[in-house]
Amino acid sequence: FGKGRAGNLALLKQLGRIHDFNVIGVEAVKVNGEVVSSTAIRKAVEEGNLVKATQMLGREYTILGTVVRGEQLGRKLGFPTANLSAHSEQFPPNGVYAVEARLAGTLHRGVANLGFRPTVAAGKSERLIELHLFDLEREIYGEEMEVRFLRYLRPEQKFADVEALKAQIAADVRQARESFSILP
Repeated sequence: FGKGRAGNLALLKQLGRIHDFNVIGVEAVKVNGEVVSSTAIRKAVEEGNLVKATQMLGREYTILGTVVRGEQLGRKLGFPTANLSAHSEQFPPNGVYAVEARLAGTLHRGVANLGFRPTVAAGKSERLIELHLFDLEREIYGEEMEVRFLRYLRPEQKFADVEALKAQIAADVRQARESFSILP
């Protein structure tokens, strides 16, 4: 632990004697034979292995953030989106996901795009999380949201034009809605 992974149990015990606190060593926790660590969890998320990340965390993997105002492009396309400013999170791979989002204590299902929006934001380097929440009809700017990624639908891609993007978003919404009918 610590800078350069210089810390260990012996150092903690020494510090405990100096600063008057008790140290008790425990065996490393393992999941499927692999030691659970923050590094292993981050790697699982980065690789898109959210089942493994959830097993290691002992709870669902989620991203927390605040809904911020975007460019309103989703609304113009007929799919209003909530743009999430995440609170220092490890992200899964870019792509489109079926998601559940907790907002003001209520669970909403939807579809999310994680990535750089190559069709409409070519050349920009800001990675965004945009969520279209089904049947949500109110403004939610400034609200806190917790997002659970349930199913990877497809990789992020660049479309020839906005009409092709709009058609694909409609297909993504259908696929996400269908996936909710078969999820446990």
